[in-house]
Amino acid sequence: MLYPMLKPKVKSRYIALAIVMIMMTSCSNQRPPTYQGYVEGEFVYVSSSEAGRLDRLLVTRGQQVTAKTPLFALESENEAAAQRQAQQQLSAAEAQLKDLRTGKRPLELDVIRAQLAQAIAEEKKSVAKQVRDEAQYKAGGISMAQLVETRAEAESNTARVREFRRQLDVANLSARDEQIKAQSANVAAASAALEQAKWKLNQKAVTATRSGLIFDTMYREGEWVQAGRPVVCMLPPENVKVRFVVPETLIGALSIGQSVVLHCDGCLEDIPAEITYISTESEYTPPIIYSNETRSKLVFMIEARPSTDKAPRLHPGQPIEVRLP
Repeated sequence: MLYPMLKPKVKSRYIALAIVMIMMTSCSNQRPPTYQGYVEGEFVYVSSSEAGRLDRLLVTRGQQVTAKTPLFALESENEAAAQRQAQQQLSAAEAQLKDLRTGKRPLELDVIRAQLAQAIAEEKKSVAKQVRDEAQYKAGGISMAQLVETRAEAESNTARVREFRRQLDVANLSARDEQIKAQSANVAAASAALEQAKWKLNQKAVTATRSGLIFDTMYREGEWVQAGRPVVCMLPPENVKVRFVVPETLIGALSIGQSVVLHCDGCLEDIPAEITYISTESEYTPPIIYSNETRSKLVFMIEARPSTDKAPRLHPGQPIEVRLP
């Protein structure tokens, strides 16, 4: 039984509906029986994941909105500053990575080239001097010690030329692979931080994800809104449903997807609907006596949803008559 779990008001509502339904079914069979029900709404509570002061409330109660309509905006100065900071950090990381990949700057390369040219000139001078000293030594004009010194000077200048050439080759290379990988990871981390900052900033301006009715607003402009607290209560047309009860003798003839017709006071025309839920548990109209004579007191709760184009005509709490075609 569902009654022990229901609030007193809800229980009395079901009992009243069941009594009225039984009275209706006991009337003349000249027209199809109707079953009493009421409209319910499955509300969507729209909030922000970030806290802040409510700067702008862009909708009012009773307003119909479409998807992507701006609903409200919270203060966002701190989040905007965090986004700018993340953008600058990403730019710095990308510049460092580019520097590692391009090697020395042009002016630094020019310095090495100048040093290489000077070393080549010194090498040529020492080679020429060595040739002269070799001839002088053969003629007996210089000693062996002086010739050895000349040869060493020439070898030193030749080695210096090789050194500057290697420096120029290294200067044209990019940084080592591991350094580039490490800096690439820094760039990826800075990019992720920027995306996070953008997401937090976007959370301060909330738009509708679907069309529907602005059923209520919970805050006024200037009030502080905690993270996750709903600011706007929406009722999309697809979330409107009708609840009604039928006797146990009829439950076997109903199925999910079956069409029904809704009628309300003041409606110019009936509204088509479709059964979307059939309760798996029965409820009772007192007295509860399990016998063949009182089985008609068993009732089942049914839910039906109207078409989305007709749903805005219905309002939560509104009494409804349901007729099976």
